Amino acid sequence: MCKILALILFSAMAAAPALAEEVIYPPLSGPADQTLLIYSTLDNRLAAPLIAAFQSHHANVAVRYVDLLAGDIAARIITETDAGLPTADFAFSSAMDMQIKLANDGYAQPVEVPEASRWPDWANWQNTAFALTFEPGVLVYHKPSFPHGPPQSRLELMDWLRSTPPDMAGIIGTYDIERSAVGYLFLARDVEHFPDIWALLRVMAAAGLQTFPTSQDIIDRVADGRLMLGYNILGSYAADQVRAHPDLGLVLLRDFTVVVSRVAVVPRAAASPDLGRAFLAFLMSVEGQTLLSEKLRLPAVSLEVSGANSAQAMQAALGDQLRPVAVSPGVLVYLDQAKRRRIYGLWRGALGLN
Repeated sequence: MCKILALILFSAMAAAPALAEEVIYPPLSGPADQTLLIYSTLDNRLAAPLIAAFQSHHANVAVRYVDLLAGDIAARIITETDAGLPTADFAFSSAMDMQIKLANDGYAQPVEVPEASRWPDWANWQNTAFALTFEPGVLVYHKPSFPHGPPQSRLELMDWLRSTPPDMAGIIGTYDIERSAVGYLFLARDVEHFPDIWALLRVMAAAGLQTFPTSQDIIDRVADGRLMLGYNILGSYAADQVRAHPDLGLVLLRDFTVVVSRVAVVPRAAASPDLGRAFLAFLMSVEGQTLLSEKLRLPAVSLEVSGANSAQAMQAALGDQLRPVAVSPGVLVYLDQAKRRRIYGLWRGALGLN
């Protein structure tokens, strides 16, 4: 099964233009003793302060940072490992299901890092796969369009959409779940927590729902008023954009809020697993988690970080409203092709695309 998945992913890579972006960070002092190889979905601009902080503790380590799509990370690690080649020392991805499948299928190694014993149980699977961020799905809205505030729950959203006049069609956007892995994961969790999700999507479709492959596509359109609402948008991106766009707001829906995480593994075939462990330990440290939270606006998982942009603060404020996706093999159900085809079919039916 693993080899079949690898062939599928590798074929997809070969059929599409290469989207990898690679940056070399030289050591801070002297020649490089070692080079840390990272595969990550986090773009280079955001990764740079993390790498700089890590190198401040490891001045003779160079870093080779490869920014890849989530599927390409899984494909590279599987194909390189199966070919007997070294692969990344550290892999960090927003595709929880793919990362956990790598760990579950033996492509990641158990690691001992200082923070593991204090990590939340839901965020650590067998010391092999670790959630490092705590990112809710939010409703983004165009503030001038909601002088009295946006809908606060999915039922309120349905009522608001039903009341909009026909000339306001096309005012709401969400992910195209067939092109967005995080969009699919958010919707799959909605199916589990909200029995009326397909009715909600039918109401959205009647209001002219527009779908997009990325968070940024939706956030840009809400910020300038082309859309009034964006549903199930990755909160970390939205929070970063809210600071730059005064007309952009976000709300965590009070009926429930799904939370996803970026998951890290140290691959089994890492060329320098000691560096992979060191980078993981840094990102799990108070320093690393604070940097993720405050500099990158990626909420911290560590319970030792208590700023506003942290799991601890959100859980204290929102309690059971938050529904984090646990780092466990249970997430692999979202990779099941029969389940995926069923959700795609229901999605298309609700949107009138069949």
